[in-house]
Amino acid sequence: MSLVSIRSVAAAGLVLAGTMTVVSSAQAQQGSASGEVRRIDAEAGKITLKHGSIEALQLPAMTLVYLIQMDQLAGIEPGDKVKFTAERRNDQYVIIKISK
Repeated sequence: MSLVSIRSVAAAGLVLAGTMTVVSSAQAQQGSASGEVRRIDAEAGKITLKHGSIEALQLPAMTLVYLIQMDQLAGIEPGDKVKFTAERRNDQYVIIKISK
């Protein structure tokens, strides 16, 4: 194998390793918890949840406003006990899954 080929293979390996790191990092930014719905602002696409700590997101127990897609709000009302998965996106918290 020539020196150029070896360098190309090494460079490709570094690119793949960097890609894997980004994927792992994104996965580490998700967390699940149980909580209570306090408020829903469907027009703004926001839900306020009171929940326990979410270690994966480094969040202590608190009441926090999350972004949520309108179709995820079907059947969800203030006062409901829910289980949810959220992720951090650009310094905002987004519900990616929610159920009663």
